[in-house]
Amino acid sequence: MHEEIDYDQFLNQYRSDPFEYIDVKTSHTGRLRFKAAEGDAVEGITGEWNHIKGTLLYHLERERNVKPVHSMDNGVVASVDRALEGQFVEAGETVMTIRHPLKKKEIIERILRNVLSMFVAPERAKYFFALDLQSRIDKHGQRSISIKPGDEILTMSLMKRDTPVMFQGEPGIIHSVYFSPGETIDQGQPLIGICAEEKLPLIQKIIARVKLEWE
Repeated sequence: MHEEIDYDQFLNQYRSDPFEYIDVKTSHTGRLRFKAAEGDAVEGITGEWNHIKGTLLYHLERERNVKPVHSMDNGVVASVDRALEGQFVEAGETVMTIRHPLKKKEIIERILRNVLSMFVAPERAKYFFALDLQSRIDKHGQRSISIKPGDEILTMSLMKRDTPVMFQGEPGIIHSVYFSPGETIDQGQPLIGICAEEKLPLIQKIIARVKLEWE
């Protein structure tokens, strides 16, 4: 992390374009029929238990089975690849883009991902904090826990085999956690964000300034 952080650069970036552009990709092959159009407002999953589906985006038909696909995020449909209407598409093809308005909390999180040192998943697997580390987190809170290279911090569960994961990187405190125990995390996705202890006041200053200045 750099000693000096250009707050104005971060804030201006999100003020000028406070959106995330989310590509909607097909989960499998099939014939595509759009149910949402460019400019439509869409809602993501809602409900106390996330039991209410989002806005219907498209149907994907394969072997006479029609699968409705709903939006996972709220926003506005920014673009639709109309050339794919009625066509047989492959899995992973981008069919539309949703412009999602970022909330203050989301903006803070994105800034933190730029200024913290990320420890990422070495494999697609399920992760748990090491027992000793989990005990210390439960007792003192994650931001009171210092870690250094060589510390056993996680257990990686893959193919019914548990493997200890050692920390590699600059020493610091665990500022942010990006996984839930037992959740499958893709390779390369961040697991924890590390902050050097002397940098913590700087991080707190960033968060306070965004909360104060962001409307």
